Amino acid sequence: FPQGFIPDRLSASCCHTIPDFHLASPAKNFFKKAAAALFGGKKDKARHFDTHNRLAKEDEEIYKLRHDLKKALITQQPHKHRTDEEIQPLITTVATLGALPETKQVRDSIRMLVRGTLGSCSSSSEFLEDSTMGSVADTVARVLRGCLENMPEADSIPKEHLTASFQWVTKWVDYSNKYGFGYQLSDHTVGVLLNNGVHMSLLPDKKTVHYYAELGQCSVFSATEAPEQFISQVTVLKYFSLYMEENLMDGGDLPSLTDVRRPRLYLLQWLKSDKALMMLFNDGTFQVNFYHDHTKIIICNQSKEYLLTYINEERISTTFHLTTLLFSGCSLELKHRMEYALNMLL
Repeated sequence: FPQGFIPDRLSASCCHTIPDFHLASPAKNFFKKAAAALFGGKKDKARHFDTHNRLAKEDEEIYKLRHDLKKALITQQPHKHRTDEEIQPLITTVATLGALPETKQVRDSIRMLVRGTLGSCSSSSEFLEDSTMGSVADTVARVLRGCLENMPEADSIPKEHLTASFQWVTKWVDYSNKYGFGYQLSDHTVGVLLNNGVHMSLLPDKKTVHYYAELGQCSVFSATEAPEQFISQVTVLKYFSLYMEENLMDGGDLPSLTDVRRPRLYLLQWLKSDKALMMLFNDGTFQVNFYHDHTKIIICNQSKEYLLTYINEERISTTFHLTTLLFSGCSLELKHRMEYALNMLL
């Protein structure tokens, strides 16, 4: 009973007919459309990617998708929109972080489920130790470890409340069993780290695509005039963008303003354990989302200073200088999450 699907109510027909509980999720229905567009028969593909009718066909497909999504959502339980944490069949363990074990045990208890890395297949288990990505991860790990090892004990979080503007992940969806991992940033950029290790971003104007096959190597082209070899990948990117826009709500109260002079963020690596999702970005921004209570930790570097933002269960965010935590300490609630985040990063 606790692990299976439990309906809110049963029809009287269940007295004489086996009930049908196979309700397709909106995500599954949504991405079936993507599969049909990308991997259908030759006639379907030719019709979908016809250069003369491409825009008209896109509008038609989007209309159909929205219609199908509404029908699919009506069949679900009548809750409000889901948050940024999309339904994940692999994650069944709900753990309380209030009493995490010691650091060594925490590290051993982290059971990695799925991992995606820029420039390599997401099914690979080898870390790119000598790459720039490795140095990004190492830098963030050293900073976080230094803070944890040296800060004093405290009963509460510091009173410092900074007003900072930075980019963070507000929505995400894991569809790595088919395509990859998609996310939306606070400036409304949508990114997808595909299963083949390629990263693509659709900028907030919804017209410009940034394509990264390797770290630091960016190609820029129009979403409506993509090179032929990228058309299918751009289509997947658009499906991810539309799905998150239609189905997911933002994951906190942080302001969405960002500094346009800062370089574009793109995902280097994502990692899932049985308790949390980790995302590491090219500029060292590091975010961990905890499943069971929707709390989040975001570490970023601004003006050569590291900031830590904590989003609590009420979706209220607080931002500190990491040096403030180093001198003042923090509550066990936050410290345990920082320790878990560090061990995921390691």
